[in-house]
Amino acid sequence: MDHQSLEIFCAVAAELSITRAAKQLGRVQSNVTTRIQQLEEQLGVALFAREGKRLSLSAEGERFLDYANRLLALAEEARQMLRPQTPHGVLRLGSMESTAASRLPAPLAQFHNRYPDVQLRITTGPSRPLLDAVCNGLLDCALVALPGIDDSLGAEDLEALGLMGEPVFKEELLLLLPVSHPPIKRPRDVAVRSLAAFRPGCSYRSIAEDWLANAGLSIQEVGSYHAMLACVAAGSCVSLMPRSVLELLRDPPAIHTHPVMPVDTWLVWRRGFNTPTFTALREAL
Repeated sequence: MDHQSLEIFCAVAAELSITRAAKQLGRVQSNVTTRIQQLEEQLGVALFAREGKRLSLSAEGERFLDYANRLLALAEEARQMLRPQTPHGVLRLGSMESTAASRLPAPLAQFHNRYPDVQLRITTGPSRPLLDAVCNGLLDCALVALPGIDDSLGAEDLEALGLMGEPVFKEELLLLLPVSHPPIKRPRDVAVRSLAAFRPGCSYRSIAEDWLANAGLSIQEVGSYHAMLACVAAGSCVSLMPRSVLELLRDPPAIHTHPVMPVDTWLVWRRGFNTPTFTALREAL
């Protein structure tokens, strides 16, 4: 089991296709197939389930993928630390959808212009899964909102998780209401009891549920902020959104907004992770 075998396995696991993985890696298909078979023989398990030409990860393959990603990340970190003068290599950054849309384009464009040898791999999702991925070594760092991740987690608890962090952006959270809804002054004035939100693990969803007291509140899970806006504009839901996301729209729908609270977006990383590439990213943010 060597570094190249791990890279090939991760590529096939991501694509679930020998053909696409071979093209991505610049290898012939027969070579990729042989390396996967050799890796399975070394490990003594089938990493993939094969049904005709269709591939899927086996249960053992799912478990091994986490280890393979962490081993590759550790090797990449070692390579970067041996050449500390210039940022280079791969950096795996997680981000909330809202932050990726409203905060990252400008600083990441400047970062790329200054450090073209760095390959940023960006993953978006809710705060809780992103934080878990940093803890497990599947991401190098992530931009998350700490309030609402769970009842006890705050900035002071990061160290107990083996993490470090710092606030980099401040968001003003707005409650979005249908245009037909009367103005509100407090949570109990909200008459619509359906919340359009991302899946569990989203900090902003938890904040909205707590602020609205969660009594008699139904959740309509959606996959994008555009879908949230559509639900609110249709009069069926309320939603919580950073003002910075709403300001991205050239022609926002007719809705009411009510300020709820300011929330910091934190950059978090594993304690001891301090490659030149990561340091350069912190400076850019």
